[in-house]
Amino acid sequence: MTNLTHPPQGTAHNDDVTTLARVDVARALQEDVGAGDLTAGLIDPARRARARILAREAAVICGAPWVEAALRALDPGVRLTWHAAEGQRCAPDQVVLEIEGNARALLSAERTALNFLQLLSAVATKTRTYADAVAGTRAQIVDTRKTIPGLRLAQKYAVRTGGGVNHRIGLHDAVLIKENHIAAAGGVTAVLRAAEAVAERAKFIEIEVETLEQLAEALDAGAKMVLLDNMPLPTLREAVRINAGRAILEISGGVTLDGLRALAETGVDRISIGTLTKDVKAIDFSMRLQELA
Repeated sequence: MTNLTHPPQGTAHNDDVTTLARVDVARALQEDVGAGDLTAGLIDPARRARARILAREAAVICGAPWVEAALRALDPGVRLTWHAAEGQRCAPDQVVLEIEGNARALLSAERTALNFLQLLSAVATKTRTYADAVAGTRAQIVDTRKTIPGLRLAQKYAVRTGGGVNHRIGLHDAVLIKENHIAAAGGVTAVLRAAEAVAERAKFIEIEVETLEQLAEALDAGAKMVLLDNMPLPTLREAVRINAGRAILEISGGVTLDGLRALAETGVDRISIGTLTKDVKAIDFSMRLQELA
């Protein structure tokens, strides 16, 4: 399993992210280019070109490893000059990347490179908006498993780039006990006792509660992380008081940007938001090609 726990720093990508990007890009290029780009085949194979990628709107840049992987997969000698670092804000009409390489390769890699840049920058930009909204509180913005199939690790990387925190990667690395698990196991205490059997293999054990009574029972049973599901503000404040720092408290369900600050000010530790990766509007980037003299 690729480890994506390290935060991105500028354009110096750690080996795990670079490997992930290459795998994602190989799959995407196979899907798009397949046996060959028929249109780019009209261009002289020896011709070289310069290109610029421009941001058409304000954004937080994310996806440089994927852009580089796409371009280098088709032209290993391509020259890249970034003018906006990973995680940095860019302005409308700003040139974020200058490219020089084989013209055919640039044309064939263009859509794959832009697709990743647009998607991952969108996730990072949205995450940064939510993280800025809770600045000064103890609350962290956390992602969920509501990701595009096959791109979970990439999207979770983008969440971190935007200032958020990753929840569990999947069902395999942590325990999140929900109402159906509680019902099937015979109650809050019973299911937490059962979870002790996998504690050594789980990154964390978290239980979802819907009432203050369930919260009290979970705390008495030794819960260290509790998800407060769809609770109104007065109930959340009371939950924080009852908890008194014993467990990490997370909010989930119906979270919107408009109400985010009020939720954070209840004193909870984490706010998980599926919309960071699920309801994403791509950032508008474009590539402009210029033939070399």
